[in-house]
Amino acid sequence: MIESMRAHGYTLSTAIADLVDNSIAAGCSTIWISSHWAGAGSWISIVDDGNGMSADELVAAMRLGSKSPLDAREKRDLGRFGLGLKTSSFSQCRRLSVVTRDRSGDTAVRRWDLDHLRRQDVSGWQLLRSLAEGSEDRMEQLPGPGSGTAVIWEIMDRIVGDAEEGDQNLHDHFVKQIDDVQDQLSLVFHRYLSRRSDGLTILINGNQVRPWDPFLESHPATQKSPEEPINIPRHDDPVRVSGFVLPHNDKLGSSDHSKAAGPEGWNAQQGFYLYRNERLIVAGNWLGLGGSRPWTKEEHYKLARIRIDIPNSMDLLWQLDVKKSSVNPPQNIRNYLSSLAQTVRSDARAVFSHRGKYGPNKKQSDIIRPWKSIKKSGTFRYQIDRKHPLIDAVLAEHQSERKHRIESMLRVIEETVPVEQIWLNSSDSSDSFEGRGQPFHGATANQKQQVLRMAYTAIRKNRKLSHTATIALMATFEEFDDDEFRAIFGTMEETI
Repeated sequence: MIESMRAHGYTLSTAIADLVDNSIAAGCSTIWISSHWAGAGSWISIVDDGNGMSADELVAAMRLGSKSPLDAREKRDLGRFGLGLKTSSFSQCRRLSVVTRDRSGDTAVRRWDLDHLRRQDVSGWQLLRSLAEGSEDRMEQLPGPGSGTAVIWEIMDRIVGDAEEGDQNLHDHFVKQIDDVQDQLSLVFHRYLSRRSDGLTILINGNQVRPWDPFLESHPATQKSPEEPINIPRHDDPVRVSGFVLPHNDKLGSSDHSKAAGPEGWNAQQGFYLYRNERLIVAGNWLGLGGSRPWTKEEHYKLARIRIDIPNSMDLLWQLDVKKSSVNPPQNIRNYLSSLAQTVRSDARAVFSHRGKYGPNKKQSDIIRPWKSIKKSGTFRYQIDRKHPLIDAVLAEHQSERKHRIESMLRVIEETVPVEQIWLNSSDSSDSFEGRGQPFHGATANQKQQVLRMAYTAIRKNRKLSHTATIALMATFEEFDDDEFRAIFGTMEETI
């Protein structure tokens, strides 16, 4: 049975997150996670300063299915199936040891050893009462004189196998997995880690885990919809939902842009984020919504993120799984979630397509663009807008024959826009920040001045505008909408 339970599909990150759940439920303030490389003898320990357990409580905690999932839980309880400690641990190691000290100061030790259970001379479920020989020095001391619990994983066959201590490739793989644990915990428990009072501290090999906020709530350019409660029949606590549209990368510095991308990158992080007691269960998933053609993760919706908070009394309603990694929205609120997501996705697409120049109160007509899209024969085509003031002014400067040549050249450009290649390049480099989509990226100040001077002369002659009116019109052009161009506008002198 236990060997079969090892195939639940945990990663090292999700397994350790399950143990962190137990530590939080035990009222801890600090968790110390330590990894130790020694080839096949490598081990990991997770220590907390929570309430600890008595010997009887420890035995119950080590029992498989120690609590029915149908039982009512305390509101802040992060468990459900009574399996997390065992299934997460067995998925990574063959020897699970727990040392705990309760508030009375009594210490208890219990150990599951899968190799011991396999021996022919062992009958029944023998839960051992001591650490394995040679493991005493590995178990880190419980913090101070107070209560707490320490978990140690040994014989980690699923992570290091029978590796030699000098195997550099497996060593590097081991270190990489520990880095992934840090990324996972920074996301899954970010709301606990960011609390100013009664907050949680997690240390991995002495390094503090910093919270990663997927919603950039503190950024002034983030658009947030008001939190809405959804009441569910026969449940006292409502589901709470709010939508977020993150800022366009023009509004972010390179550091903020990289942080906001998250562990999996911008495209992967779009969608719903479902929390159970503020613990993240699902990160960036459209939950199968979208009607007959469920939504997939697409580049132009990458700024859309929606937060859902559910109480632990709705675990069965949302079909929470043992690993606490997947859910299925109840039928009676799927339409509401779809409707909210449609609005957030639409707003996110507008920000993405319009280069972040639109806040919630700004209209598309406020900015003039040289390109326009039209739908023809069921497909979108892209044309240069002949009514754009600069295009119109340049065409008006020339006689019919030369104007005809310019029109022919523009038509060739329109007919050969490499839409598919642009899409592929954008998708492949969707997480790169440097200058993506920025007009005149890499142009010198002198080159920008030359373009502005040409546009100024053509538009002013064609439109017969004043100097001030010409500058005001040019300032609405998308291609001139950045700080450097605005600085040049302020220094331009009247030349006509």
